[in-house]
Amino acid sequence: MAQTTLKSRSRQIYKPKLARQVKEKVIEFILFLAAFSSVATTVAILYILIKESFLFFQEVPIVDFLTGTKWTPLFVNPQYGILPLLSGTLMSAGVALAVAIPMGTIAAIYLSEFATKRVREIAKPALELLAAIPTVVYGYFALLYVTPFLQNFFPKLPGFNILAAGLVMGLMIIPFISSISEDAMSAVPVGLREGSYAMGATKLQTALKVVFSAAISGISSSYILGTSRAVGETMIVAIAAGLRPNLTWNPFDQAATITAFIVQVSLGDLPHGTIAYQTIFAAGLTLVLMTLLLNIIGHFLAKTYREIY
Repeated sequence: MAQTTLKSRSRQIYKPKLARQVKEKVIEFILFLAAFSSVATTVAILYILIKESFLFFQEVPIVDFLTGTKWTPLFVNPQYGILPLLSGTLMSAGVALAVAIPMGTIAAIYLSEFATKRVREIAKPALELLAAIPTVVYGYFALLYVTPFLQNFFPKLPGFNILAAGLVMGLMIIPFISSISEDAMSAVPVGLREGSYAMGATKLQTALKVVFSAAISGISSSYILGTSRAVGETMIVAIAAGLRPNLTWNPFDQAATITAFIVQVSLGDLPHGTIAYQTIFAAGLTLVLMTLLLNIIGHFLAKTYREIY
């Protein structure tokens, strides 16, 4: 009788334990699928880009692709030099970062060190609303308002230009830089600030020389994220910068970017398998390698500054 009672009790204890283990295994499997799906998606994208680009580079030498100064794959006499698209991409991203990095950093320092709690609760969500505006709206804003405004100062400025697209793109990137930088600065221990004040430093000196230096790992990551966002932007540059591949380093000229060309060709009627259609995969692979290089640089910068501070 005692043995029967003991067995029944052990079964009552074992069943909840078994059910808990099964639930944990199911949750663990779901989490694994979620993590694996992102990795699998990235691998699939790279596979498609590399496969189609390999077919493209069988027809076009990679040296001509990287060093050519003309990009006319849709013309009668096609040329496949990627430099005009690279110059447009880098120039538009450079103008955008020249706006976004200073303004985003200043906004982050103010919100983290100088703004009151009430102001921070209002200003930070309002600033982050800029990131929620569709990029096509930014594009038409650059074309219809920013460009005419700039033409008051630069009468020879064309209707499509890199400057207007870059300025508006910089406004769009500000929330990415300011939000991440502000979070990094807010995570700096209060003891560092108090120690700086105890040494006689002012609030501004503490913010710039202590808090900013201690949070440089997260701040540099926000810069890299903003750069990747600028390099990969599509609609603003497609609408406001123009679609003419032009090897130029002058922000007052019009130019095409890699993403704008991909949009232009993807919406066309080119048959699959042609070399003109495969150019979008070669251009896309170039863009992926650029953003991958930026992410690697950001990773090493964050690791280096984290070890220093």
